[in-house]
Amino acid sequence: MQHQALRDLYIDELRDIYNAETQLVKALPKMAKAATSEELRSGFEEHLEQTRGHVSRLEQIFEALDEKPTGKKCAGMEGLVKEGGQMISEDFEGEVKDAGLIGAAQRVEHYEIAAYGTVRAFAQLLNERNAVDLLSATLAEEKETDKKLTQLASEINVEANERSDASEEEEGNGGRRKSKSAHA
Repeated sequence: MQHQALRDLYIDELRDIYNAETQLVKALPKMAKAATSEELRSGFEEHLEQTRGHVSRLEQIFEALDEKPTGKKCAGMEGLVKEGGQMISEDFEGEVKDAGLIGAAQRVEHYEIAAYGTVRAFAQLLNERNAVDLLSATLAEEKETDKKLTQLASEINVEANERSDASEEEEGNGGRRKSKSAHA
């Protein structure tokens, strides 16, 4: 009986992740469009393709379980996507906006890393070997994306800080911050 309860939880968690990934498929193009750094934009676009692959892997797992992937709304991802949307609409510009987008993306990655680690552990206990392989591949990709975001942040955050310092100097000398059109 306990084995069945864990299987039910496993399927429930897989549905949660599936919904999370489908939310990301919709959110990543918006993040890419908002990015000012070409490298960040390209990273978001690359991760969009990876995310579509994650959805496909999850569909393979559901098919093997003879289950449907639908039926659950991932409230956690919904909140993270909403926060990312708020970052997009903020008045920050250039590298500062990119730094905020990276922060939002890393929160998503950390959420996914935790979720995939959990369901992979369940799959191992349930002796779902193919699912373990598929989930391990996705988990590795999520960790790699987080690592790339960290590397990109180490450059962009420095540029954002330099931009902030320059803006503060302008304001301290009686000058005003440059408008968006002045940065174009």
